Amino acid sequence: MKISILLPYKENFSPNYAGAVSLFVKDMTRQSKYRNTISVFGNTSYKKKLLNNYINLKLNKKFYQSSSKLYVESFLYYEKKRKSDVIEVHNRPNYIKFLKDNSKSKIILYFHNDPLTMNGSKTIKERVDLLKNLDHIIFNSEWSKERFFIGLDKKDLDLEKISVVYQSAPKTKINFNNKKKIISFIGKLNSAKGYDLFGNAIIKILDKYNDWKAIVIGDEPREKLFFKHKNLNVIGFKNNDYILNFLKKVSISVVCSRWNEPFGRTSLEAASRGSAVIISNRGGLPETAKNALVLDSLTVNNLCKNIEKLIRNKKLLLKLQKQNYLNFKYDHKFISNLIDKIRNNLIPSFVKKIFFLQPPQFKIIHITNFNERYDGRLHYNTGRRINNGFIRLGHNVLTISDRDIISKGKSIGDFKGHKILQKKILESFTNFNPDIVVLGHADAVSTDTLKLLKLKKNNLKLTQWFLDPVSQFGPDFVKNKNRILDKHKYLDTTFLTSDPKSISFEVNNSFFMPNPCDRSFEILKNYENKCENDIFFAMSHGVHRGELKRGKVDDRESFINKLLKKGKDIKYDIYGMNNVQPIWGDEFIKKISNSYMGLNLSRGKPMKYYSSDRIAQLLGNGLLTFVDEKTCFDDFIDKNYMVFYKNLEDLNYKIHKYKKDKSSRVKIAKNGKKYYLKYFNSTIIAEYILSKTLNFKPSNNFIWENK
Repeated sequence: MKISILLPYKENFSPNYAGAVSLFVKDMTRQSKYRNTISVFGNTSYKKKLLNNYINLKLNKKFYQSSSKLYVESFLYYEKKRKSDVIEVHNRPNYIKFLKDNSKSKIILYFHNDPLTMNGSKTIKERVDLLKNLDHIIFNSEWSKERFFIGLDKKDLDLEKISVVYQSAPKTKINFNNKKKIISFIGKLNSAKGYDLFGNAIIKILDKYNDWKAIVIGDEPREKLFFKHKNLNVIGFKNNDYILNFLKKVSISVVCSRWNEPFGRTSLEAASRGSAVIISNRGGLPETAKNALVLDSLTVNNLCKNIEKLIRNKKLLLKLQKQNYLNFKYDHKFISNLIDKIRNNLIPSFVKKIFFLQPPQFKIIHITNFNERYDGRLHYNTGRRINNGFIRLGHNVLTISDRDIISKGKSIGDFKGHKILQKKILESFTNFNPDIVVLGHADAVSTDTLKLLKLKKNNLKLTQWFLDPVSQFGPDFVKNKNRILDKHKYLDTTFLTSDPKSISFEVNNSFFMPNPCDRSFEILKNYENKCENDIFFAMSHGVHRGELKRGKVDDRESFINKLLKKGKDIKYDIYGMNNVQPIWGDEFIKKISNSYMGLNLSRGKPMKYYSSDRIAQLLGNGLLTFVDEKTCFDDFIDKNYMVFYKNLEDLNYKIHKYKKDKSSRVKIAKNGKKYYLKYFNSTIIAEYILSKTLNFKPSNNFIWENK
């Protein structure tokens, strides 16, 4: 993964005068697993740099030209050749629009300051645009994050793009016996940092406790504040290595800023070195040291009182020192790993391929109809596809084929076989102790059984997937609605093969789930075959009988028969209607292999995102696939992968067109198979179900989300 880091213009990426941003970038780059492919770009006059992989951008500035624009243009000159996977911008939201317009890389923006004070993020519109245009935003504190959202309605925003990542300090061993009677102040020596408060307070403290010393590190050329005492030593600016080593012997560190510090590196580093810390309650400072003494008022007397409390109470002083040290976890490696995870999620296919990252491992009970009683005739079903996905992800899966159990378990005392099914589920649950129970059209599982499962394990997750149409203008609407809502109050999530926002009833915590394909099922490459037929179409009512139902009428039959009349020169291969029996199992694979194109036509009026599982079989086996445009699949599957038609006339025209245009037909069919197997395979769908239900960060992006 190539990563380019763009520093703020004139950021001193040098040990001579490095600020918080430079130190953060240096430390995170050294620890990152991508350190060998990271380049840091900046502009500084210092010759010595913090890292060898630094590139200094030179600007030929002309009168009235924007330095920021020239700086970004200079960076883009390198980027055209480099073509990074990720560009990371630090503390300059005003660079984003220009970068976005001129680069296809993923872009991350880091905020190290209050967003409301920075060009490019001051207004509500600017911040909304940042959320739309950026791939991720990282804040250095919860405080700065909350500042960003002032005036914004979080309900309408993509909060998955937001992270808080604190600054860090390296771990080291601390010997508390080596602590000296030293009180430190580190930072700019101005009133915004509270140096005037510290100076006036420390003189009083040193007068009263003459065995204590105060050491001040820092400078301030713009504001002159001078304090003198025989035990006060102001030593000026020092580099970060010096400061970290010095803090090992400091007993009390004071950070009494007046301004709202977005985070506060000084107090974090002091806590990491086992100093007792006194901070003001401003900005993100309270997030830097959880065991600090927090000043309730910023006065000289109050600061004196808190310093004196620690000097006089040695037990309290040592307790706070040890608590700060033992509770410190924000070392360079920890924070760098958080950033690498964010990078990973932006480009998941690379991470999975190169670093073999695995999602969490779970124990799953999957209850659906695996059709064992039909001896392989109905083997190629969605339940098996999803189950294959769970297993490929490395999860431990126990399958329960509900309708097979019912079929075999019927008796005089259990006429429908429901009792034996509930018993099977409860006993399996006790023996297996799963993390999640997944239901697929498992209508016979009673709500009482689900209630008992929840009582047995408080943190158990329950979910269901549902494939049938749920349009109020489609078949079996009331029946399917009741099936979905029957167990609803016990379920954590529901997955539908229709857009949940488009159905006429509410299903809480529901998600659209594409029909999964499977690389072990969809094995054909029809675009390479020499086929006898042009168009394949199959209906499958009478699934469990294995033959057509007498008197069964399907609205698709009328549509197909009209199409047949219009295309007498087209060779159709049609099953499940006009007295041609449906086909199953291996016979289905043989028949579908003999057509160049396939029609995906589902029951009822077209509904947003709804399709039967036939779409996976057609696209997955390399047939040029025709789909009604009213399904809106072009939100995430465009015309390069399937053909969309408006109506019967348009469909007839396009069938004839692609029969003649072999080159386009082959190209789209080949692309369609590759695309569907890549983004809608059973492993990705299985991870989607688990990640939404069990609330973990998936290793894949789901391209149908947020459409």
